[in-house]
Amino acid sequence: MRRAKLPKSLTALTAVLAGTSAVLVPGAANAANAELAVQAADDSYTSSSRKTAAFGAEDKLAAGKSGKDSKTAFLKFTVPAGTDVKAARLFLSPSGKPSGKVTVSRVVDNSWTEGKLTSGNAPKLGLAVASVTPRTDDTRVGFDLSAEVTGPGTYSFAVTATSLNRFQSAENKAKGGPELVITTDGKAAAPAVPAKPAKPVAAGDYKNCVTDAKLVPSCGVLWGGAAGGFTSKPRDLEHKNWEKLSGRTATIFHTYHKGDEPFPTKAEIAMTKDAANPRVLLLNWKIAYGSNWAKVAKGEQDKRIDAFATRIKAYGKKTFLVLNHEPENDVVAKAGSGWEAKDFAAMYRHTIERLRAKGVTNVVNVLAYMGNEKWMAQTWWKDLYPGNDIVDWIGLDSYVSVEKGYYHFGDFADLLDRAPKGGGLGFYEWATTKHAGKPIMIAEWGGYHRIGKTTDKSAVYNSVMAELVKRPAIKAMVHFDTKADDEGNRDISIDSTPAGLAAFKKLAANPIFNVKLG
Repeated sequence: MRRAKLPKSLTALTAVLAGTSAVLVPGAANAANAELAVQAADDSYTSSSRKTAAFGAEDKLAAGKSGKDSKTAFLKFTVPAGTDVKAARLFLSPSGKPSGKVTVSRVVDNSWTEGKLTSGNAPKLGLAVASVTPRTDDTRVGFDLSAEVTGPGTYSFAVTATSLNRFQSAENKAKGGPELVITTDGKAAAPAVPAKPAKPVAAGDYKNCVTDAKLVPSCGVLWGGAAGGFTSKPRDLEHKNWEKLSGRTATIFHTYHKGDEPFPTKAEIAMTKDAANPRVLLLNWKIAYGSNWAKVAKGEQDKRIDAFATRIKAYGKKTFLVLNHEPENDVVAKAGSGWEAKDFAAMYRHTIERLRAKGVTNVVNVLAYMGNEKWMAQTWWKDLYPGNDIVDWIGLDSYVSVEKGYYHFGDFADLLDRAPKGGGLGFYEWATTKHAGKPIMIAEWGGYHRIGKTTDKSAVYNSVMAELVKRPAIKAMVHFDTKADDEGNRDISIDSTPAGLAAFKKLAANPIFNVKLG
């Protein structure tokens, strides 16, 4: 059987991949695109029969089964900032003759390092994303990961196989290890072998963490609060009272507005001028109030947008902005309703583009989802996203019950990992794989119990730190505090029990939240 002729570019490679499982890395790019070869920053493998053994220093990667022993290879790549990813393919170099079916799966947790990875501490494997059955004479085995690697950021993958295979690791300088070949628009320059990503930071090591131009902290996690919800009490005073109760300044001050309300208000601005307690605004705006998303997208609320542009430019300081938080709950999936998911995306894009056209440079926008399994399962859910060029941060408004057996009972991980009914990616995995490189803000979170059924919330608060260390994409979290939610039957306050308050104060005191506003 003759081999398919090797293409000269990765663009042409797509057609070949459909008919062959192993392909050589192409050596030239076409006129429109360029190729960026990214070497593995970390690579190793695990052995099920050797729970504590680490193999990161070896020049081989093992994947597959040998008797009762199962070996899994782990790979980590960092796509440089500014890279416009058109396509992405992973290539492995077999050591010996490859055999059986080889599968690549997602790994959401990027905190592992090759020096410490063992089968006893290895991160959980996600969904399988590509598989091939190589020929025994193949010298390069290729996997199309274009649907997984979509932009700058760090990506981890696991390699498994139906029979034992060995591939060259990055430690084998002569023959070369795993390689992620990116088709770009030609603007990104290929770096030298990338530096290894920073190791997870232990509590107490968070020093000199500061925010950048998009308010993303260089290390640690921004801490915030939204207090006094569903009451008539002044939000600024409630925020200060909540800070005293929790024992820490809530750097993010979350407030809510709609329609033509003039904001930021004097009280909100004053909160960000308190030198002893530095804060940044998180402004939630339902711009389509009294209208609909489609009308906003058509320009019918441009006067409203322009008025906000004038005010926010005059304010001058960096500000988070959420447009119509939790849009899933407002979707009317009926053609012409003006509230379809695609209308939300169009509204979002139009508003941000108009603000930019008006010279607004101090707004950092956050798309805040509900992340509810019911909505994520809807065919229109994917249509809500307006594009990576428009969204600065991906937000999540999510809560857990502390009453066993009650709706959404669980801990902090459950809040992050809810998956669509019927199967699919959990929210955190969706955000970090489909929109890799985007910082994540838990824009509203908390533990609740029904009013009259007081239950200790300590377990939820005590579970937060372990998840933050494992999930480096989370760069901010904002607790929503109220004695009664919008339906009047749930308590989301931190002080419903003395034990719960003590646990929350312990969490708030963690040095991971020692982030300074740049």
